[in-house]
Amino acid sequence: MKIEVLGSGCRKCTKTAEQINTAGAELGADFSVEKVTDPKAMMQYQVMRTPAVVIDGKLVHSGSIPDHDTIRNWFE
Repeated sequence: MKIEVLGSGCRKCTKTAEQINTAGAELGADFSVEKVTDPKAMMQYQVMRTPAVVIDGKLVHSGSIPDHDTIRNWFE
């Protein structure tokens, strides 16, 4: 599973990536997390608010730090 966290690299974006890493490790998932700060990449997904999360090329969340249960559901 390829997970991208799109944003400027702000505290919220960093926290989102950390929480995804934590939840994935708890579940023993096979995944990678990449922080993407390129505005062109954000425009590709039509992201207007960050942080945004893209999983395997599909935008699944934007505009806030996702809660723990939401993140766990992405892995299931």
